[in-house]
Amino acid sequence: MTTLARSVTGGVDTHLDVHVAAALDEKGTLLGVEYFETTRAGYKKLLAWFENFGPVVLVGVEGTSSYGAGLTRHLHAEGVAVVEVDRPNRQRRRRKGKSDPEDAISAARAACSGDASGAAKTQDGNVEAIRVIRLARLSARRSRTLALNQMRSLISTAPDPVRDELRHLSVPRMLERAASYRPGTKTDLVSLTKWTLRTLARRAIALENEIKSLDDILKPLVVETAPKLVSALGIGTDSAAALLVAAGDNPHRLRSEAAFAHLCGTSPIDASSGKHERHRLNRTGDRQANSALWHIVITRMVYDARTTAYIERRMKEGLTKKEAFRCLKRYIAREVYGLLPMDRLTA
Repeated sequence: MTTLARSVTGGVDTHLDVHVAAALDEKGTLLGVEYFETTRAGYKKLLAWFENFGPVVLVGVEGTSSYGAGLTRHLHAEGVAVVEVDRPNRQRRRRKGKSDPEDAISAARAACSGDASGAAKTQDGNVEAIRVIRLARLSARRSRTLALNQMRSLISTAPDPVRDELRHLSVPRMLERAASYRPGTKTDLVSLTKWTLRTLARRAIALENEIKSLDDILKPLVVETAPKLVSALGIGTDSAAALLVAAGDNPHRLRSEAAFAHLCGTSPIDASSGKHERHRLNRTGDRQANSALWHIVITRMVYDARTTAYIERRMKEGLTKKEAFRCLKRYIAREVYGLLPMDRLTA
């Protein structure tokens, strides 16, 4: 009789400094639990530890886009299939307690049983670079908005000479005027208010220049990655970037346009029970991608006669404007899925 090598399914509970790995055989029997450092050498030892039990067919990793990103990239480079594992069920945690080895075993069982079936993002190409640039751009935009709001609040309560000078100016003129203040070294209220406004104005201008420099990198990168997507009506650089980041560097991991729509939170969720058949609003998924689809609908409402006609027709059928928008987001998600650069990113 010949003895077949047993196949191994792994599970990893990821942390900042140490990963906990668990290995199961094809029958779900626990083979072992071990700890590994979150370094390149640690990733190699982890995979070698799995392979000591037999050929590795699948590894379930918790947090593939956070603490498990480095390990996920290493496993993909070695040709090992990786699936994203959600955190363990809270009811199960209350019954059995919480520990890192238990979480690793749960991750392995979820991968082995098929409960965790979503392929992890590779995070090794243009889309990952787009995600990194967008991260800095979004934080710069938030900080600029905060500085402008603080300036408006200060102007509304500032002494009369300062308030009368700035209150009716547009944002560019307000920033230009406040940034040119020379309050001197006086410590009276007017001087200190001008000094504060100058600080906030120069901060907002610096952040605006930072955003422009990031856009100079982001726009050509998005065009190079998905030329068909950015050429579609109503899809600008920011919306295209958000949708690409949601799909990842390996969009073929999304089995269908319905899976992409669910990822973007635009697919209704079945909430039927007994004789009652109904669907509820999907509030999960990538909210930035969902917001991008909403902005596409708003833009097409202005420039696309078909979109306007569709909204009017659905409202005549009894839907509210918000409900008609949700229907349109589902259709646009289907369109976007067909424009994702499957061949370019998987070649």
